[in-house]
Amino acid sequence: MMKGSFRLARVAGIDIGIHYTWILIFVLVTWSLAVYFPVQYPGWTTLIYWVTAVVASLLLFVSVLLHELAHSLVAKSRGLPVKSITLFLLGGVSNLESEPEKPGVEFAVAIVGPLCSVALAGIFWVVDFLGWAPVGPVKATTDYLVTINILLAAFNILPGFPLDGGRVLRSIIWGATNNLKQATNIASTVGQVFGWLMIAGGIFMALTGNLISGIWLAFIGWFLNGSAEASRRELEMRTMWLNVRVSTVMNERMETVGPNLPIETLVNEVYIKKGIRVVPVSVEGRLQGIVTLSDVKKVPANEWRNTPVSAVMARMPLQTIKPDDNMSVAVQMMAEHGLNQLPVIVGDTIVGMLCRADIIRYVQVHYELGKR
Repeated sequence: MMKGSFRLARVAGIDIGIHYTWILIFVLVTWSLAVYFPVQYPGWTTLIYWVTAVVASLLLFVSVLLHELAHSLVAKSRGLPVKSITLFLLGGVSNLESEPEKPGVEFAVAIVGPLCSVALAGIFWVVDFLGWAPVGPVKATTDYLVTINILLAAFNILPGFPLDGGRVLRSIIWGATNNLKQATNIASTVGQVFGWLMIAGGIFMALTGNLISGIWLAFIGWFLNGSAEASRRELEMRTMWLNVRVSTVMNERMETVGPNLPIETLVNEVYIKKGIRVVPVSVEGRLQGIVTLSDVKKVPANEWRNTPVSAVMARMPLQTIKPDDNMSVAVQMMAEHGLNQLPVIVGDTIVGMLCRADIIRYVQVHYELGKR
């Protein structure tokens, strides 16, 4: 789940959360509807306008949630683990633990979201058409939900990555060429084109008097443009790590200390003298834990001399990696758990450390040599 989010519920094994930015967009949507409804439906009291606006806003986000839930359920049915769904400033996002490995799977996962939004619009339209929604606040809400779900489907089906339509486009090109990198480059380029068009359209709207809508459109375009480029770079990174083993990147000459070493010695001889911030703790080569600068800071300096490393170290079991593991596994593990380093072990013997600095250094050299 995104940082800055809190969990609301759990549906089909998927955590449902709300990011703090959702509160901002909820307030803006509610306010805009409280201004819109009096123009379209005069004669109500102020309280009814605001209550209707709040209910309509909540149902909008229920619609977004169902859209994302459709993605997630189809992904799970195709063997892709889904950790969570988060509602945030620009709608919702499904957190898949891995990307589809086949174009058909990506097509199915991507297309079901817009189809769900179209189905929701159809349901609300039927409610209106059959007269089940009485004239007044209920009908105003269902009318709004018909329109907003159609717009949600239309926007998401735009063929620009990483929108649903962009993923559909990528899956089609991927299936036709059997080349994921080429498909991603094309879909990302289309996504960036749409992003720049939205930015230009937003600036034009802002300069011609529609300031708020123009800023909002430009912001969405900027987000789409950045997301498309980030997706392209992410694939390049995944491709780069595809045939790289942890043993190629890890530091085999890492410093280790024993659990009985006084913290004062650790600080003076390792942290300060050698500039190391994370140290494995081992006994005869067997990993016992790791001790970081942050761990040491929890102990008052006047107690360092009489406090052993074992008193503050993070003990086993820890997140570890093997030297023959693929680097893509290591990078994903570090990202998922928010780690800056991974001990590299064979059995219970430590043979190296893999740190973010090692990864960054490898990437820099890789790109400077033109290996992409």
